[in-house]
Amino acid sequence: MQDFSQALAVAFSMILSMDDGLMRIIGLSLRVSLSAVAIATLIGLPLGAAVAALSFPGRRAVAIALNTMMGLPPVVVGLVVYLLLSRSGPFGVLGLLFTPTAMIIAQTVMIVPIVASLARQTVEDLLVEYDDLLRVTGAGPVRRLATLLAEARWSLVTTVLAGFGRASAEVGAVMIVGGNIEHVTRVMTTAIALETSKGDLPMALGLGMVLMTLSLTVNLAASLLTETAGRA
Repeated sequence: MQDFSQALAVAFSMILSMDDGLMRIIGLSLRVSLSAVAIATLIGLPLGAAVAALSFPGRRAVAIALNTMMGLPPVVVGLVVYLLLSRSGPFGVLGLLFTPTAMIIAQTVMIVPIVASLARQTVEDLLVEYDDLLRVTGAGPVRRLATLLAEARWSLVTTVLAGFGRASAEVGAVMIVGGNIEHVTRVMTTAIALETSKGDLPMALGLGMVLMTLSLTVNLAASLLTETAGRA
């Protein structure tokens, strides 16, 4: 117990002093996760809204596929992306394996189904209220989607935050495609696993506390936005 208390004290000291190694890992983690969330948002929100509001062949199959892919195992996603980016893969010539870009791709693949599925459900609920109005005004597909996404913006922010929560806590996929290389692809989750195995509890606890703080902040923000949207 004494060793744990000492490690906790050192971890707090590292955070307060903004230890260079700690800050480097946190910075890369945020860069990778925020980039993946931004790309997933640009893809997932229009996709989810289209599945909810437009009629096209295979619409139900797409909706089922998105719901199913919400539970994609991270290690499987990492393996598939690894094979695609490896030297013998179709995109090996790009040299992206074991880079932050590969990690962003893996996280994006995992987040898009989450964002799209949640957006689809949100837009479907909103469509009950707006469907007749959109039909009467003769809104085309683009205007229809734009209107629904704009009206559902508060709920969709919560959807994006859910995607960020998934990205920031992911370890399996980024470990496989990133390689956990120091100063290159080492992020908070992979560093925690490594430092724990090495017995460096202060660093592991410091990163763990930062990660927990981020997760709690995201969850709090999601709750507040949900309440705000409900009152609105």
